[in-house]
Amino acid sequence: MINIANKSLAILNSKAPYGTTAGKDALDIALIFGSFEQDVSLFFQGDGVWQLINSQDGEIISVRDYLKTFSAFEFYDIENIYVNKTSLTERNLTNNFHIKEVQVLSQSEFSKKLTSHQTVLRF
Repeated sequence: MINIANKSLAILNSKAPYGTTAGKDALDIALIFGSFEQDVSLFFQGDGVWQLINSQDGEIISVRDYLKTFSAFEFYDIENIYVNKTSLTERNLTNNFHIKEVQVLSQSEFSKKLTSHQTVLRF
């Protein structure tokens, strides 16, 4: 078991929403640790950037839309949300996110922020 008490936790999202449970699992873990006032940061790269884009609707494919829960981040003091600019560019996406506090970072800035955390969980 990983002991992450009083440590910074990075949750790296690299999977598209709805194809697997990875995004929902990452969200659940972020909210759990946030509820215990742990230092949690969320990172989105690769197909994981799709989780941040507006107009996602899992109900179209009969999947529960967990992305609406992202609006709860402020209640859990989850303020550090980072997205890889290269991943957005490769997918021809803009900064049209359904949450406001997202910071778009270059590849080097993204890597530097990610490696500054003591524990990284990848989904």
